[in-house]
Amino acid sequence: MTRRGALLFAAMCVIWGIPYLMIRVAVRELAPVTMVFLRAGIAAALLLPLAAHRRELRPLLRHWRPLLAYTAIEVALPWVLLGRAETKLTSALTGLLLAAVPLVGALIVTLSGERERLGRRRWLGLLVGIVGVGAIVGLDAGQVDLVAVAEVALVAVCYAVGPVILARRMGGVPALGIVAASLAITALFYAPFAVANWPVASPSAHVVESVVGLAVVCSAAAFLIFFALIREVGALRATVITYVNPAVAAVLGVALLDERLTVGMVIGFSLVLVGSILATGGTPEAVAEP
Repeated sequence: MTRRGALLFAAMCVIWGIPYLMIRVAVRELAPVTMVFLRAGIAAALLLPLAAHRRELRPLLRHWRPLLAYTAIEVALPWVLLGRAETKLTSALTGLLLAAVPLVGALIVTLSGERERLGRRRWLGLLVGIVGVGAIVGLDAGQVDLVAVAEVALVAVCYAVGPVILARRMGGVPALGIVAASLAITALFYAPFAVANWPVASPSAHVVESVVGLAVVCSAAAFLIFFALIREVGALRATVITYVNPAVAAVLGVALLDERLTVGMVIGFSLVLVGSILATGGTPEAVAEP
């Protein structure tokens, strides 16, 4: 890997590891729908002009149905579910639970017939990963809101299904156009809900900083950097960031929000990581953009 590739890789490991912390801060004072509207709206305002300049929006007209499906499954639904879940769960726990995305992706892709039947190694990986998820939640995590955990589980499924839609229905469509359009559609959808749940008092500086960071750094800039990383090291090697992001989320949650990192969470994440590598052959089936 070149020096530039290494720097891009390190940047993405951090950039897609910090959203959980920012979401946790934002939903302390903002309704999840309001947070999603602001994040998607600001990011869309930054990316739409660039996508239009590159003429990457017009090709989307022929693919509007899969675009809507992708937007709902990869952005609109998981982002609001993450916001709801993080009103009850710590950012560290949420990030570690989403380490299971490659496992879900491996199972979905295999069962959909895209690969040969799961061999012993992949079945072992899935089993180890499932045990790891159980350890993260139940070994010594204390009182955990099961509804919030279920919401994070649904997010993992969404993040695994989204790339399948892209691969099957939108192959060859400009990536930046897809991202910009999906963000704009999400913002438009949540606009009335955001207005209805607009905070009475002005949000604190930390909340404003978190929302701006989510939009500018974790969404708009992140996708541009990720595309550059793919060009530099290739798509398969770029997806390895999926294994690192949860660890970054856990470290930041503990260091900056004084969240508790338990033995069960450490053991569980280790098992999920090993299970993911076994089940996917070292190349995650999906890249989760939190």
